[in-house]
Amino acid sequence: MTARPPGRSAGERPRWRDVDGIVLLDKPTGLGSTPALQRVRRLLRAAKAGHAGTLDPMATGMLPLCFGQATKACGQLLGSGKAYRARVALGAATDTGDADGTVIRSTPVPILERTVLEQTLATLVGSRDQVPPMYSALKHAGRPLYEMARRGEEIARAARRITIHRIELRDFDAVSVQFDVVCSKGTYIRVLGEELAAALGTAGHLSALRRLWVEPFEDRAMVTLEAVEAWVADHPGEAERPDWLLPVDAAFAMLPRIDLDARSSLHLRQGRELPAPTSLASGEMARAYDRASRFLGLVTGGSEGRIRVERLFVPGAAGEDAETA
Repeated sequence: MTARPPGRSAGERPRWRDVDGIVLLDKPTGLGSTPALQRVRRLLRAAKAGHAGTLDPMATGMLPLCFGQATKACGQLLGSGKAYRARVALGAATDTGDADGTVIRSTPVPILERTVLEQTLATLVGSRDQVPPMYSALKHAGRPLYEMARRGEEIARAARRITIHRIELRDFDAVSVQFDVVCSKGTYIRVLGEELAAALGTAGHLSALRRLWVEPFEDRAMVTLEAVEAWVADHPGEAERPDWLLPVDAAFAMLPRIDLDARSSLHLRQGRELPAPTSLASGEMARAYDRASRFLGLVTGGSEGRIRVERLFVPGAAGEDAETA
């Protein structure tokens, strides 16, 4: 059961508030990405929210939820590399490519050997084109493909370039294979599982899928929905901030840092170009902070030792009211 935020009665609409940060939710199975986002949003009473990278209801694992200013980072996170742990059930193909679908074909399963499995998985490493499945959230003429698939419609889909950076056999038995994979954005693990089964001379579908991490959060801990509910129930005030609500700049931790004085901070928020306070190559991106170490946004190195705004993550962009320095 979802905990009700303190101070609210049943049926009362939440009083939305400004919340900035990123929650690395350990999404439970059976819950879609958008419903998971909305449950955490209501608990935090966050006025603005978005998620970075859809997980199917069957899947579990890291789902970055972005709130407030962090929603501007969703696009960056969507383009990041990801890692998964997948189990493929062999001998049966389903219409969805996973265990939530209906079996449409059954085939014998050959005797599996570790050496053969490792060699077969190795053939999947590298860059190639992958055709997205019909049961996906991609849209055609404004309609999700999965809606068309449920009506029995089949639409031609353009192949997309993906990269499998690394794939490793975890274990296997007579009718299933588990592996870990690190891949680029846009990779459908359901399709990868079907490709593996086909290469082994049989059919298959995903029986389990867990997202291990999303770049750049490889070493960050996830938080469960139950832990979020428990924290909200124990902290009725608005002043406290949980340690699992990461700061906005956690999405850009891999970038170099630039610290600005008061005047430069103000000018940056007004959208002006600035002299670079440190060496920054043309086209190189960095994180900019004010003298109070507050994250202002992303800047890009330009010509003649100057920097320009790439994206602001605080109020006060050009055209808005900026604080006086």
